[in-house]
Amino acid sequence: MSGFTLHLQSATQYAHIDGVESFVARDASGSFGLMAGHERMMTVLDYGLARFRTAEGAWHYVALPGGLAYFVDGELYLSTRRYVLGDDFRTVAASIDSTLLAEDSALHGLKESVARLEREMVRRLWQLGGHEA
Repeated sequence: MSGFTLHLQSATQYAHIDGVESFVARDASGSFGLMAGHERMMTVLDYGLARFRTAEGAWHYVALPGGLAYFVDGELYLSTRRYVLGDDFRTVAASIDSTLLAEDSALHGLKESVARLEREMVRRLWQLGGHEA
């Protein structure tokens, strides 16, 4: 078998793809590519699209809100919070605007709520200690 194996994994999804010839993504240093036989490597992927080509020559696309890519012993492990996988560039790219941005917006709102709760707890603890806020 030529190529390498790609493992796409999130908290709720998993895909196992054999015969991947090349993988292209983006990290903090810019775009990069992997091919079979690449040395061991690990990087943090940026928010956006990655793509890979299988032995049949077809390109496939993955939209993700960032993630971790780890290549070792002919296997690429891509771990992320969520991903959208497909063969049509336009459909997968559109998912970034809808599904992934909506998820990021909800996560941002949750983080703001937690920060407000923490501030309120500190204020109340300060008051319980006999201090005026």
